[in-house]
Amino acid sequence: VQLQAFGGGLVQAGGSLRLSCAGSGRTFTNSVTAWFRQAPGKEREFVAAIKRNGLNTYYADPVKGRFTISRDNAKNTVYLQMNSLKPEDTAVYYCALDFNLIQSSIRTSRAYDYWGKGTLVTVSS
Repeated sequence: VQLQAFGGGLVQAGGSLRLSCAGSGRTFTNSVTAWFRQAPGKEREFVAAIKRNGLNTYYADPVKGRFTISRDNAKNTVYLQMNSLKPEDTAVYYCALDFNLIQSSIRTSRAYDYWGKGTLVTVSS
């Protein structure tokens, strides 16, 4: 499995960005794709996740109501629409994927075996 994340950049507070995570290498039946982020000096933290069916989505409390995760299975791509960005959203964002995860593992970074390279999001105040 290969994952490629892109779409990061510099944006002012209150602005928007859309990140994309394109997957390849095998079929993605029963997969979960997630976004994590890591700010300088901080641990990697869960942002959002979506199951392959697109019906089950999960969000971290700090991004609820501002970020939306979605997917296009025909393109094997997962998106993270980020609105009302804040300086504290500044981080390197990573997409991750794994298969047959149990509910309690979805928000845990070590549950994911496949990771894309990060894309930097910088929100200026």
